[in-house]
Amino acid sequence: MNDILKSAHSGWRYVVFILLVIAVINALSGWLGKKPYTEGNRKLNVFTLVSAHIQLLLGLAVYFLNGWYKIDSSVAMGRYWKMEHISMMILAIILITVGNSRSKKVADATAKHKNIAVFFGLGLLIIIATIFMMVKSDPSRTFFGVS
Repeated sequence: MNDILKSAHSGWRYVVFILLVIAVINALSGWLGKKPYTEGNRKLNVFTLVSAHIQLLLGLAVYFLNGWYKIDSSVAMGRYWKMEHISMMILAIILITVGNSRSKKVADATAKHKNIAVFFGLGLLIIIATIFMMVKSDPSRTFFGVS
């Protein structure tokens, strides 16, 4: 079961990453181009949000089943997996969630796109930074490799 969860978490990251990049580009285009906020925009944002939450649940399952909360944090790799990865990813998903929620509360299409672009964009930047931290902390990992 643990191997299945690790593989699912490792593979699902591509779905989250691709949806997040598309959502940010779409929101920037809508915000800067003063485009209307369509049902397609809303669905893309919700799919991105749901995929990020699925990734979080898979990640939490892997984190606790592997006992990563018990790892020695005095070693860079242990500290990364015990504290940095989980806290940064939770922060990214919180930003994505807040952005989606805020976009639903405003009526103006430009403001909706702006909320998505800013919050999803910040979440994407945190995810990319965390991936680079992973490659630095754990030399056995690569940026695009499936673990």
